[in-house]
Order: sequence, then C-alpha cells, then structure tokens
Amino acid sequence: MKKLWIVRLSSGLILAVFLGLTFIQPVQAQLPTGSVPTVTGTPSGPYITVNSDQDPGVNLRALPNTLSTKVGILLPGQQATAIGKLGNWILILYPGIPGGQAWVSGSLVKLTGGDLPDVEPPPTMTPLYTNTIDPTLAAQFIVTIGPTRQPTFTAPPPLRISTFPPQVTEQTSTRNIPIGLVITGLGLVGIFL
Repeated sequence: MKKLWIVRLSSGLILAVFLGLTFIQPVQAQLPTGSVPTVTGTPSGPYITVNSDQDPGVNLRALPNTLSTKVGILLPGQQATAIGKLGNWILILYPGIPGGQAWVSGSLVKLTGGDLPDVEPPPTMTPLYTNTIDPTLAAQFIVTIGPTRQPTFTAPPPLRISTFPPQVTEQTSTRNIPIGLVITGLGLVGIFL
C-alpha cells in the first residue's frame, strides 16, 4: 500500500508540473513606444537609379566609352551617388576599385536630385597590348611581280613529212605454211589426245 501511495504522489507531481508549464505564461517586459530614427541608404545630392528594364544590370566602366575596361555592375533598382557628367556618360562614386569612381551610360539609368557639373575628359587609357605584325611572317606574303615581256608570234618551222623508202619484199615460197593451218592442226591433235 505504501508503494501505491508513492506512485500516485509522483504521478500527481508530474501532472502538476506539466500543467503549470503549459498554462502559465512568463511576464513580458513592455517595449518602448517612442520613435527611433532609422538610417536609410538614400544618397544625398544627385544620384542615379538603374532602370528596372536593365535585367542583368548595367556595366560600370573605367572610362566614358563602351570599349573601356569593365570595373563593376549595378543591378536594376540599385542607386549610386552621381558626381559629374561627360556627354551621355555619368561619373558615380563606386568604392572598392582604384580611384573609387566609375562611369555609367546615362541612357541606362535615371538621374535624380539636380543637375551635374561637366567633368573634364579623362586621359585615354593605354591598351593592354598592341597588335603588331611579325615582319618575317609578313614577308612570306609579299608577292613581287617583276616586269615580263609580252609574247610575240614566232613562225613555226616548215612542216616536213617523213617518207619511207619502199620495202623490198621477197616472193613467198611454197615452203611457208599458213599460220591458220598450223592452228587448225594443233586443235585437231588436242581433240584426239
């Protein structure tokens, strides 16, 4: 009987702890209701926004032309601070590259926040390599045509028809046996054998 009493007591305690943990909620502290200033990423002054129809994004260039080196990319909707313009190209701040500036085509972005000052054209970039022709290879393809004489008509030598002296033939004698008779005779011998 004592064992039954211990089992019931321990079952009751376990049930009480389970119900207590299930239905009793912890007291939560009240959150402040005042306004907290938030930091936004909107650039101050003139800025560009990449047009949403530029699906993979727009290329950023080291110089304001499409043949210069690509230095980065801006995705659709992305913004950057604009600091100047040259024709249709806009100079933006782009940290992470040498100089911290890059060029983007003005037709691919929307300029917001005012006019931009004109920027002096940057010096042209030296190409990474220069196309050269190997002179020994080029010399193989140089064809020099020397002066040639025009053909002249030369009369052919007179035509000479060769003549052969008539052959003297001997009279056939009766000693000769016609070849047809020899073949016929050998054929008959072959049949009999």
